[in-house]
Amino acid sequence: MKGKKHDKDKPKYGLIPPFALRGVAEVLTFGAEKYEPDNWIHVPNSKTRYFDAAQRHIWSWKEGEQSDKETGKNHLLHAICCLMFLYEHDIKYSIAE
Repeated sequence: MKGKKHDKDKPKYGLIPPFALRGVAEVLTFGAEKYEPDNWIHVPNSKTRYFDAAQRHIWSWKEGEQSDKETGKNHLLHAICCLMFLYEHDIKYSIAE
């Protein structure tokens, strides 16, 4: 008898690039230790502030600065975190600004 698992139409989390996933987790861990876990949920004017932060990280990377000076982590990882916060606010928290 063969085992069955009905997961054909379910998300394939194994497709997430592992280095990016680990790096995002490291940036989020740094933030949780610096502030507190899930602090990003409560930041006032979060949509504006995280959009601006994502842009700063992207432009720092584009201008040749590989890593954030404070964390030592790639600017793109920080930008990904900011974009994730924006997405969560957009679909879950719907904070009006």
